[in-house]
Amino acid sequence: MTIVLCSNSHLFTRSGFLRSALPMLPEPPSMFRQHASPVTVLRRFSLLLVLATWYAIAALDPAALQQQLIARFGPARVVLLKDWLQMTKTARSLGDEAKLRQVNDFINRNIVFEGDIGVWQQSDYWATPLETLGQGRGDCEDFAIAKYVSLRMAGIPASKLRLIYVKARLKTPNGTMPQAHMVLAYYATPNAEPQVLDNLDTTIRPASRRPDLQPVFSFNSEGIFAGVSGKEKATGGGIGRLSRWEDVLRRIRAEGYE
Repeated sequence: MTIVLCSNSHLFTRSGFLRSALPMLPEPPSMFRQHASPVTVLRRFSLLLVLATWYAIAALDPAALQQQLIARFGPARVVLLKDWLQMTKTARSLGDEAKLRQVNDFINRNIVFEGDIGVWQQSDYWATPLETLGQGRGDCEDFAIAKYVSLRMAGIPASKLRLIYVKARLKTPNGTMPQAHMVLAYYATPNAEPQVLDNLDTTIRPASRRPDLQPVFSFNSEGIFAGVSGKEKATGGGIGRLSRWEDVLRRIRAEGYE
């Protein structure tokens, strides 16, 4: 079996993936101007984005999604889209562990790994679940994002989920090679050991049984975290400090979900 990892090695440097300064913001309405620092304004805008995105996900319109899929990718993946929507719907009645298995298995089974150059002709592109389903292909970020959104649709709160950047140690004939990679983690409680959902090792395992993964930082729709502890608070500045994540959340909202 050939194991392929994401290879965006620049992601290990914080300056490579986090904005070095607050983004330029439009003149805020009075509710944001009064007694609000720039950081507070950014946090409030980030919160509004998170809430708007979640309400959009919760109100998915299958017909609108199907129309978008066909318009962008043709009709070949319509059955896959319908299967995905049905899978997330049936998962809502399951316990968390069963939800994790159902979503992890579905995405790993139906999406083929391929790098961004081959799929999008870009060096680093974070796809929405609709885009990943439409292509039927994606890299590690796309697998993790699709699983995150699927589990949110299935009823698992964001506070129990983190997307985690890791250094994966890949064994090669020339020795161990570190590669950039992304996985999704689930926390049953803030004190619990995270369970890792991965496209490389398709079995969900506790983090302690994945010594091949060295975490770098984690994030979800509530914020960015310097580490991976479930008890850790998000760093200041909101999701706006991770521009690709902020962008993909906006595109998820814009795909006709409302």
